Amino acid sequence: MLAAGAGALAAGFLPWDSFQQMAGRTVPVLAFVLAMTVVTELVDDAGLFRVVTDRIAALGRGSVFLLWLLVLALSAVATAFLSLDTTAVLVTPVVVLLAVHARIPPLPFALSTVWLANTASLLLPVSNLTNLLAQGRLSLTPLGFAGLMWAPSLVGVLVPALLLWLAFRKDLRGRYGPQPAHWVRDRTLLRAAGGTLLVLLPALVSGVPVAIPALAAAAFLLVLFLWRRPSALRWSMLPWRPLMLTAGLFMVVEALHSHGLTQALAPAAGSGEAFPELLRLAALGAGSANVANNLPAYLALEPVAGSPLRLAALLIGVNLGPLVSPWASLATLLWHERLQTLNLRVRWGGFALAGVVVVLLALPLAVLALWLCNGMP
Repeated sequence: MLAAGAGALAAGFLPWDSFQQMAGRTVPVLAFVLAMTVVTELVDDAGLFRVVTDRIAALGRGSVFLLWLLVLALSAVATAFLSLDTTAVLVTPVVVLLAVHARIPPLPFALSTVWLANTASLLLPVSNLTNLLAQGRLSLTPLGFAGLMWAPSLVGVLVPALLLWLAFRKDLRGRYGPQPAHWVRDRTLLRAAGGTLLVLLPALVSGVPVAIPALAAAAFLLVLFLWRRPSALRWSMLPWRPLMLTAGLFMVVEALHSHGLTQALAPAAGSGEAFPELLRLAALGAGSANVANNLPAYLALEPVAGSPLRLAALLIGVNLGPLVSPWASLATLLWHERLQTLNLRVRWGGFALAGVVVVLLALPLAVLALWLCNGMP
């Protein structure tokens, strides 16, 4: 994809002026993704996520249902404040292993993390790369963004949770025994990692460009690990493949926009801010995400969204919608890789069928919530 984007630029298919404008908008976003990946990988290596799951196991007090509710809360909070990829990559393994060690069927816990990773990613700009791109168009502070998206975000958490409970209520009954706590290798690193997150999270919603606090946190943790545990630092923790894919997608879609993509999509996207028109745009975003991927779907449809309310409806489609095809979001693919390393198999046919049910229920309800809270005359 990166080669395709570079080829489009070299051949003049992507005009240089358009490339410069796109780069000015997207380079800070890519820097944020790079920095947050380093932060979350090092925080995980310090043992923070395992300690959090120990606390969750203790708070569950032996109730499988209460433990599952706590896992839902952890997934929603991690997605909202640290991004959906963090939930897919780092939260999934620890909660699945927690279920396995507690002799609880792990599938409802695994599905909880991947569904919430996608559907809980509406609340804040940092929750999803699509949100960061939309924030630039909306010119909203993080709190202003949350004020626009809180109602559909709530739907995105409650509807999947209810469907998971209905599907797995028999598995979520009963009790589990006491769980052994994880051994902490370096408590200094653990405390520093926890302190870094405590400072970083409010900084990410303070209105400062998110790349700045993320890069500062990454630099601090890198120096700390160089001092305390240099063996943990490795090139593989840098997300080179996702960054190359994302940069290439930016360039290819921008090139297509320069040659009529906006005009081609405008009739399908419709116009207006009535509920049916907002639902139409959200459904188009969800369908496009499952055909291709949520990022190119957003980039392709962003120019035809127009108003802030329509842009919010598009975000609902590309964030809540990618629950059917495996490639609809990068988070789903990363989640599946983690499950394979844990020898937990998921049938894609069943996954897609369940995802269709979630999308058919959650998407119109989320758009309705958006319209009632922000757009109804």
